Amino acid sequence: MPDIAVEAKPPEQPATAPAQTPSGAPQASATAEASAATASSPAAQTPAAQTVEVHEPEIPAASDQAPKVASGQIDILLDSSMSISVRVGTAEVKVRELLQMGAGSVLKLDRQVGQPVDLYLRGIHFATGHLVVVGDQFGVRIKEVLSGGKGEANAGL
Repeated sequence: MPDIAVEAKPPEQPATAPAQTPSGAPQASATAEASAATASSPAAQTPAAQTVEVHEPEIPAASDQAPKVASGQIDILLDSSMSISVRVGTAEVKVRELLQMGAGSVLKLDRQVGQPVDLYLRGIHFATGHLVVVGDQFGVRIKEVLSGGKGEANAGL
């Protein structure tokens, strides 16, 4: 949130010279009499109303151009590792059925054989692909990399 300068100023008092009586003695002005009368009331013991001035902060306009990054700064990220999760499918079971499962039980998933699997990077669905076998391990052949608007967050992964 931008900083907003708030400046409090005390209320200005009118500059009036006290009126004089015909004998030359100063006479209390109506303002002074009103002040004296209200000074004894409980409301007069609260602070006087203050004027507050609010100014809009100066914020520079944003540019549509991405900042230029020196190649040395991005190179450090290129060798970083990130985990990718592959979702083959999901299943919904009742707790009773889940508790009855044991070694050898089969859980039927919602995907057909040959249907694409979903790839997630830090919980964000970023691609789809097909399961393949690479030697004695599973692999995924990328079918489609989703654009920024199509990716969906998934807190479960």
